[in-house]
Amino acid sequence: MQTEQSWRYVDAERAALADLLSGLTEAQWSTPSVCPGWTVRDVAAHVISSPQARVLPVLGGMVRARGDFNRFVFEAARQAGAHYSGEEIVAQYRRFAGSRRHPIGTTPADPLLDVLVHTQDIVVPLGLTHEMPVEAAAAAADRVWSKSFPFKARKRLTGLRLVASDIDWSAGVGKEIRGPIADLLLLLTGRKPSRLSGAGIEHLSEKS
Repeated sequence: MQTEQSWRYVDAERAALADLLSGLTEAQWSTPSVCPGWTVRDVAAHVISSPQARVLPVLGGMVRARGDFNRFVFEAARQAGAHYSGEEIVAQYRRFAGSRRHPIGTTPADPLLDVLVHTQDIVVPLGLTHEMPVEAAAAAADRVWSKSFPFKARKRLTGLRLVASDIDWSAGVGKEIRGPIADLLLLLTGRKPSRLSGAGIEHLSEKS
């Protein structure tokens, strides 16, 4: 996917998420998300942290996390969720609409991946729905498959072939798992989607 097309998807998905968040009650903001240890508010704050990331604060956070990137991200999201109200978080989405900034060491595919997957982390526990654009989900799936950190998808899914049922996309070798590209992206990022089928499902259960 071309860079500008990727950014257009980021813009659209962030705007859709902001609209969804603007209608939440305080109880919904405090609902546990799909991400262990994060509330809906924490996840929402994390997604819009990307265009706000600056080198020195990130380096300081990494030092405090003793070099553990996952720990740094986890704590940063929890701190932001505790610091900002829901209205303030939504205002950040409006303020940074159209931003092309992303953290050092990442590509535009990473904010796209972030907003696609984390939107699902928010809507699922709230009993809401938001459909991923299939082309955007395929680009994000390519990104996850091509890099080992942090999801280790190739290692986790060794012996499986993932095949999308709604777009021309596949990856891996082995027993087949088939389903919508959105669900395959969730699988690649360590979630447990429900719309998958194929001989590889049993093999997948053995891995979990």
